[in-house]
Amino acid sequence: MPWRKDEAQFYEKLLKNYVETDKDNVLMTATEMGEAFVNRKIFPEEIVSIHMEAMNNLFGKISDERRLSLEFLHKTLIAYRKSYERLEKIRMEQLELKSEIEVAANMQKTVLQTNIPVVEGLDIGVISIPYSQMNGDYYHFVKRDDGTLGLAIADVIGKGIPAAFSMSMIKYGMDNFYEEKMKVNEVLRRLNRIVERNIASSMFITMFYGQYFPKSKTFNYASAGHEPGFLYKNKTERFSELQTKGLVLGVLKNSDYPQYELTMEKGDMVVLLTDGVTECQRAGQFISRQEILKIIELYRHLSAQKQVEQVYEHLKNIEEYMVRDDFTLMILKNTV
Repeated sequence: MPWRKDEAQFYEKLLKNYVETDKDNVLMTATEMGEAFVNRKIFPEEIVSIHMEAMNNLFGKISDERRLSLEFLHKTLIAYRKSYERLEKIRMEQLELKSEIEVAANMQKTVLQTNIPVVEGLDIGVISIPYSQMNGDYYHFVKRDDGTLGLAIADVIGKGIPAAFSMSMIKYGMDNFYEEKMKVNEVLRRLNRIVERNIASSMFITMFYGQYFPKSKTFNYASAGHEPGFLYKNKTERFSELQTKGLVLGVLKNSDYPQYELTMEKGDMVVLLTDGVTECQRAGQFISRQEILKIIELYRHLSAQKQVEQVYEHLKNIEEYMVRDDFTLMILKNTV
């Protein structure tokens, strides 16, 4: 917005007074004028132009050196203003993107929210901490009318808003499939077809899916390229890695997922997790799986929920501890 003629005249008068009279009072008035320029979006290079014109009117033709120096300042300020405007545009776009991500993260929490069900003889605990605003990890529980518990823990290879929408699709599929009382390997087969058809070829999902039967205390499970998890036997006080085999969801249209079965006795634990747990670091070095299992065992006297929370706090308090990914840990304890 160009300045008005009266503003140029007023600026010239101020400059003359500053040179000839009380500088403090003039500077105060100049400050007020500068604020008016800001409100009217008059840019610094335009003020330099006013200044150059005022000097010519007051003092006649100025030396070439001074004129060139002011022209140099004028062109520099033009370049500065253009760069500043570009940066402001980027900053505003970043703020808009941040706001959109916050909305998407809240929607993700709402859509993917799942409650820990009450299952006879089973104590369940889970903690999921996103590395950034959007959580690429996901866990889900479904309890059938006969008391059978279906559970899933998954990790999207690919982050952000696309990952959140992918998980929404998976949740919808699991909710519907479970009503058909399918076996765990069939659930993964059907989910794989959904992922293969509807998700970008650059994005894949690992998933561990299991079913717990309270009457028989058996746990059936299958895995689609997910972290295998562990079984803790109370009698021997030892962990063993769960046997798993299966390709990640979305790679091949027709994939098979072997189903496995184990029986849980009183005090036994099934530990399920994502690679954010097994790939956490201390001073740039990975913390060994055995050390993580020792930490899990250290808190086994607590309830399952308290246990997963204490494990996370314990890891956080390790000196130079670093998490590089979303962190999800689930523990199932047989209590009868």
